[in-house]
Amino acid sequence: MKKRIPILAANWKMHKTIEEMREFFSSFLPLVEGVSGRQIVIAPSFVGIMEACRLTSGSQVKIAAQNMYFEEQGAFTGEISPLMIRSAGAGTVILGHSERRHVFGEGDELISKKVKSAVDHGLHAILCIGETLEERNQGQTGEVLGRQLGKGLSKLNGDDFVGISIAYEPVWAIGTGQTASIEQIQKAHDFVRLTVAEHAGEPVAEQIRILYGGSVKPGNVKQIMELEDVDGALVGGASLEPESFAGIVKFEEN
Repeated sequence: MKKRIPILAANWKMHKTIEEMREFFSSFLPLVEGVSGRQIVIAPSFVGIMEACRLTSGSQVKIAAQNMYFEEQGAFTGEISPLMIRSAGAGTVILGHSERRHVFGEGDELISKKVKSAVDHGLHAILCIGETLEERNQGQTGEVLGRQLGKGLSKLNGDDFVGISIAYEPVWAIGTGQTASIEQIQKAHDFVRLTVAEHAGEPVAEQIRILYGGSVKPGNVKQIMELEDVDGALVGGASLEPESFAGIVKFEEN
């Protein structure tokens, strides 16, 4: 039986103004009041982090950043440092999301530097990995996940692994309405856990939390969460409405 505390994380991407965010939390927080036994994380845009932290103060909801650069400061126009994220009040950061990899061209080496920097600065890093449809069709899923995971973890040592989680997000299932089959999800998560064991040892692999992302909805989250190696969900579109994300957070009730 799983003993890992699940994480239900919302990635709002480039959605919601400050006012829209206020409206969301005014509806969402009462819906999840008293919910326990899981971590609830929401990642608004950078400009919304401070206000989101204020709005959720005293609640069980924690705020995350959607990305960061690995340097503390410098001539990096448009970038956000780990120190800035901490100062704004967030304690978690999403790194290596497929949109960062495929839209903005971030490579494995850059992402590995970000993961190490996040952990070194006391942020919990959610490292995203996942294959494209073409890679899956060519039988390259294991190769792609192994490479992304191996490089993403390559700069971590010892206690660093306490500061990370991993999100498996098949690129072909993000925002498409398609969801990987239960068998595909469990197989990928099992592969991830075995790969972590190779890099960090069996005890670390048993403790690390592996989230699934890719068109997670209230209607399918319970079945996904029942899988042995699934320890949470990283949710995109279905997290934008308070009732929808609350339904995902309270997955046992679906």
